[in-house]
Amino acid sequence: MNERNELVEQGGRSNEQRPANLPAVDIFEDAAGVTVLADLPGVTKDRLSVKVESEVLVIEGEAAVPVPAGVRLIHGELREPLFRRSFRLGPEFDKEAIQASLRQGVLTLRVPRIREAQPRQIPVTMA
Repeated sequence: MNERNELVEQGGRSNEQRPANLPAVDIFEDAAGVTVLADLPGVTKDRLSVKVESEVLVIEGEAAVPVPAGVRLIHGELREPLFRRSFRLGPEFDKEAIQASLRQGVLTLRVPRIREAQPRQIPVTMA
């Protein structure tokens, strides 16, 4: 992302002291805003929270390890199934218009710029 945009990753944790994994993210930018893709394997919609607290976009999700009926889990690799990641949003982003979708363990967030911050073409006429 270029220097004028502010979508900065926050390193701190929320008030909860439980250890969390940082989900891998990809961030794409275009003239209208940014798209954030976050890998959240095993996280379902009902165990996912996406919110804006002041100027910070917070992603939290808890993975569920499905265990079929009549079967006992004796070994699990997913020891800390909590994912948490946060990003500071600059003033050019419209925090009220963020869209989120979850599909096959990938969270897609669309964070649009406010209209005034979007570049626009100025027509030139012959004088």
